[in-house]
Amino acid sequence: MEVQVSYPRKTGYAIATLITTASLFGCGLIFNSTPRQVLEVVSYLTGVMETSAQAQAVPDAPSVRMTTCVVKVADADEITQRSPAIFLYQEQAMTSNPKKPYRQRFLQISPSADGQQVESATFVPANPRALVNFCSQSESERLVTIEDIGDYRCSVFLQPAGSQYIGQTQPEGCPANYKGAVTITNQITLDAESMETFDRGYDQKGNQIWGAEDQSYQYQRIDLNSTQ
Repeated sequence: MEVQVSYPRKTGYAIATLITTASLFGCGLIFNSTPRQVLEVVSYLTGVMETSAQAQAVPDAPSVRMTTCVVKVADADEITQRSPAIFLYQEQAMTSNPKKPYRQRFLQISPSADGQQVESATFVPANPRALVNFCSQSESERLVTIEDIGDYRCSVFLQPAGSQYIGQTQPEGCPANYKGAVTITNQITLDAESMETFDRGYDQKGNQIWGAEDQSYQYQRIDLNSTQ
């Protein structure tokens, strides 16, 4: 199939890799029917990012590793409201202990209802322990069911802005039960090499109890092969 869309070299390579991966998974993704912006957001999210550079420069800033990969979900159309969608698994861990994630989630990346944005919908895994370091498995082994995906929690809507995607949760936030927070809000700026987030948790009285304050969490893409 001849592809008529051109991309910057890094982005084009990542998207081509993603399409190949999707084909190997048997996800049924067809390039002509998958919006370019969905593929681009997925290519920006997949891989490994760290806040280690920020932690070195800013006292008390945490050094966190975020790892994200494409997964195949059996019977995904049972929970997919808009097609096509791509599913990701994502986990966060301290860089000092990367094999013990403290936060795990599935993401469903799809066009928004109005087709003008990209929706990143978060699901909380039913059995997170079984998924630890899931991205280290081979592509063919990253198979999950809709039961594994768990419950829907929140969506971030990403709007293209030049070479970036910028988005946030709804103003009232999303319901949560994480580290004492009952509501979570987030603002995200995403590009091919980095992600900036203002991830915040609030208690029942609306008081912020954890997360970014004046400064965002600043993730930079890393190449694990070059750091080993």
